[in-house]
Amino acid sequence: MVRLRPILLCAAVQAAAAGQTAAPPLALTLQDALTRARANAPQLLSANIAAQLAHEDRVQAKAALLPSVTWAHQFIYTQPNGADTGVFIAANGPREFGNQAVVHADVFTPAKRAEYQRSMAAEAVARARTDIALRGLYATVVQNYYGLVVAERRYANARQSQTEAQQFFDITQKQERGGEAAHADVVKAQIQLEQRQRDMQDARLAAERSRIGFAVVLFPDYRTDYTVADDLGAPPPLPPFDEVQTLAARNNPDIRAAQQTVEQETYGIKAAKSEYLPSLSLDYVYGLDASQYRLHNPDGFHNLGSGVAAQMTIPVWTWGAIRSRVRQAELRLQQARNDLTLAQRTLLANLNSFYLEAQAATSQLDSLHHSLDLSEQSLKLTLLRYQAGEATALEVADAQVTLIQARNAYDDGLARYRLGVANLQTLTGAF
Repeated sequence: MVRLRPILLCAAVQAAAAGQTAAPPLALTLQDALTRARANAPQLLSANIAAQLAHEDRVQAKAALLPSVTWAHQFIYTQPNGADTGVFIAANGPREFGNQAVVHADVFTPAKRAEYQRSMAAEAVARARTDIALRGLYATVVQNYYGLVVAERRYANARQSQTEAQQFFDITQKQERGGEAAHADVVKAQIQLEQRQRDMQDARLAAERSRIGFAVVLFPDYRTDYTVADDLGAPPPLPPFDEVQTLAARNNPDIRAAQQTVEQETYGIKAAKSEYLPSLSLDYVYGLDASQYRLHNPDGFHNLGSGVAAQMTIPVWTWGAIRSRVRQAELRLQQARNDLTLAQRTLLANLNSFYLEAQAATSQLDSLHHSLDLSEQSLKLTLLRYQAGEATALEVADAQVTLIQARNAYDDGLARYRLGVANLQTLTGAF
């Protein structure tokens, strides 16, 4: 009896564990998927970091225009030789103590001002590229989301097709037993049934692969159990082309990035040309610089005091280096303008192409749905004709295949329209 207690205890624990209800899978809508993808997508995270780096560059460029304050502590030792300065004539004495606050201000520095303006444009470019990455991520999420929805629909279609094949197989067996059908019809129906079983296995595998691939985009752990809402049956309306064109002209990040790049390179020319101009700086010093670290020297004079130094730097001869940098800046501006022109042409071409794709997809939905209805009616009528001895097993098999294709084509058409709208929104933003 004693030996049975551990066994009974283990069985009780297993029974309790089996009785616990497993946590339901995480249910996601398209917006939920987008939110999770934004938090996990490495491309978007990299673009955000680049924008933050550009912001810090702007902060540093602005700080370079403002006065700065430093506090320096210094001790200089020079080997004595009997003279007041020591062995080095540049020294003020064998021991020199320094404790000074220095206020430095660039009164006139065109180059730094131009660099600050250039950094502002660079930050705008980085933020526009973040929007580009975000819209690209949106298209990726839509493609994966509805790819998973279609894969699950294909699996459901495969199961329904298997059920229909099983029904036809049962009918042929009954017909054969009643002497109303040949054994060849049973063989044909069995072949169709086995094919539908393989189709269902392949569809299930495709759905699981789509689920795993999408989980990599959504979650840190791809093994997270989740489901997606099937809203393919409620496609969003497609706005008129004029409205789409207006949105694209006003809210396209590629154009915005190209325009800000042109502005950035324009300030780059100003920064290069400003090297021809003189610069003026001012330093105010307050503190101690003496041979004793004390407020008064042995003669009673103050060691603590202040001083002002003004400096003007005038470029005279640089062997053409400044002119070369100006030329480089002009070439970069020319390239930026070429990129802007190309971006504008590409936007117009893609806008027309994506809109035509979405328009064609939505115009075919009614036709695909009508073909699906006809295929369902055809299978029912052909099966009734077969039972009445007016159709062959081959006709029933053809009707089944046609229905399978119609179901999958309708689901593909719904997903095609969703993806077409998503591609269009990468150019226009949400509408």
